[in-house]
Amino acid sequence: MLVIIESPYMGNVKSNVAYARKCMSDSLLRGESPFASHLLYTQVLDDTKEIERLTGMSRAFNWYRHADLMAVYTDKGISAGMQKGMEVAEQLKIKIEYRKLDGNHC
Repeated sequence: MLVIIESPYMGNVKSNVAYARKCMSDSLLRGESPFASHLLYTQVLDDTKEIERLTGMSRAFNWYRHADLMAVYTDKGISAGMQKGMEVAEQLKIKIEYRKLDGNHC
């Protein structure tokens, strides 16, 4: 199953990247094939520059149409970027599943 991973990125980036990696691991252990654009695209785009942030988001949204599911990890809340991804998923009729990791992962 192709799964979009939604978790926060902005804010405490170091902590949020570590959390997103744990979300990816959780998804992999569920037998899924996860995609977390905020872990991949931020390696080559500067998320603090609005044009680069929007470019990364729009390119990720192109990939969404191939997904079977969106997994929204909510331990750290839902950011504005996550909300936008959820809106795109809803438009594309992608099932959204809300998930939490146990306290050891946050």
